[in-house]
Amino acid sequence: MRRLAAVLLMFALSGCGADDVPAPEAITTPPPSAHVPRKGAALSCGQTKVGLPAMPEGLTRAGSFGRLGSLTRPLEVKGVIWRREDEQLYVGVVCGARTAEEFVTLVASSSLTAYKGMPALRWNTRTGVRNFMWLERPGTAVYIAATPGLAAQIRNVAAGVALDQAP
Repeated sequence: MRRLAAVLLMFALSGCGADDVPAPEAITTPPPSAHVPRKGAALSCGQTKVGLPAMPEGLTRAGSFGRLGSLTRPLEVKGVIWRREDEQLYVGVVCGARTAEEFVTLVASSSLTAYKGMPALRWNTRTGVRNFMWLERPGTAVYIAATPGLAAQIRNVAAGVALDQAP
């Protein structure tokens, strides 16, 4: 089944019918006015620096994380946790997946989609956390997750992510 998903992804990303596949509404890019002009954070995978957008008003930084239990194999993970009352928003990078075929096998029970022309995975955990991750560059995947009360923020945060190659 994973091999079939990888083959389908390869055709979709190579242009065979990619224009016919609509992007899921849950991960479409919001209009620029949805962003709050506050300073964000930055993470990196090797030479690729990932600039995170400012988090929505009312969220405070609540720590960091270095592991994702949903991954099928151990990879380097760097992330930041944001909190508002009992709700949490997780933003980070997963380093190591270099190809689309390798990326689509990272989470066993995920749905394959695309985000900005890149392969993306969506899944929910047993605790209700909604997860979204896309392969931005070879070796760098961007990960965003939220508890149900902040799930609507995933799309806004994803739209504000910016990557730069370090010199």
